Order: sequence, then structure tokens, then C-alpha cells
Amino acid sequence: MIRIVLAEDQGMLLGAMRSLLSMEEDIEVVGLAKNGEEAIQLVNELQPDVCIMDIEMPVKTGLDAAEALRGSDCKIIILTTFARPGYFERARKAGVRGYLLKESPIEELVNSIRIIVDGRRIYAPELVDFVYEDDSENPLTERESQVLELIAEGKTTKEIAAELFLAAGTVRNYISTILEKLGVGNRIEAIARFKEKGWNK
Repeated sequence: MIRIVLAEDQGMLLGAMRSLLSMEEDIEVVGLAKNGEEAIQLVNELQPDVCIMDIEMPVKTGLDAAEALRGSDCKIIILTTFARPGYFERARKAGVRGYLLKESPIEELVNSIRIIVDGRRIYAPELVDFVYEDDSENPLTERESQVLELIAEGKTTKEIAAELFLAAGTVRNYISTILEKLGVGNRIEAIARFKEKGWNK
């Protein structure tokens, strides 16, 4: 069961989110907060798996709360109407695992929660584009680029490890870093973004 704390200052939206998420068999909403300060208290008290927070809340914003909870085991997801690069960058630096827009369908939020609990990060595509739209520099190291190019060739983790004289675990670590740097959820999306930006040239 995935235990979740919700933080949202609009009461109607908070109630609706609670109802919709509670319909999922593997999700339990264990706490509700109306500001960032309450979110911090509930996360520390209840030790949930995930805390989903709005940004603009009274007392403490969602970003303030995310920064305060950075060392926590709880995975933070920002759910907001604001597709602002500045907010997104601050959220990334605070270590949030997800940054999603409220216009997304509930099915997408539920799927993202499960992916994030599984150890990956999910960022709204519009925001990932902001990060790179004025920056054509490849964010991957030379070795990470090599790994991704071999993935694009259809090679397995074991085959990549053998070709680069690395342990399979090391290759898996490289892949996790690649997905995080590119803000994508899987290898196919990583390859697509890498080629789209022309970093494979």
C-alpha cells in the first residue's frame, strides 16, 4: 500500500484529490495539509511514502516544504498550475521526485505516483523542455552518452557492461543517472530526447 499525504490550500480540490486517489486499491491517503508547515509536520509524524504538494500555499510554500524535507525518505511530488522554469529548477534542486501539472488527468498522476515509488523521477514534459530550450549543451558525461548510444543500438545491460568493461550494476547506475538528467521515465524516452536535441551527433 502506498501511503500518501496531500498538501493543498484549496479545500475543494484537496477533497476531490483525496476521493479520487482513495479509489485506487494500492493507495491510501493518510493525511491532509492546507499549507507547507502542516505538510512538514504530517510527513515527519506519519512517515508516508509520498507527499503531493501544491506550490503556492500559506505559511510555507510547497517549495519551502520540499527543501525542508529533502533528507526525508518521503518522496515529494509537486502538483501545480505553474509551468515556470524558476519553480521547476528550485524543485529539482530540492530533490523532488516529481513535478506535474494540475491539468494532467488523474490517471497520469496515479501512474506517476507508482513510477516514483519504484525509484524513478517524473517531470512534466513542458518543464523539461524549459530546462534545455536555451541550452544545447549535452548534460550527459561522455561515458553516459556512450551507454545511451549502446542502448539505442538495442544492447542489453549485460552486453553494454561487457563492451565497456563495467559491472552490470554500474551500467544500471549510469542508466538511472541518464533518466534523471534527461527528466524522462524510461530508456525509450531517453533515446528520443537525446536524438531530438542532436546530442548523439
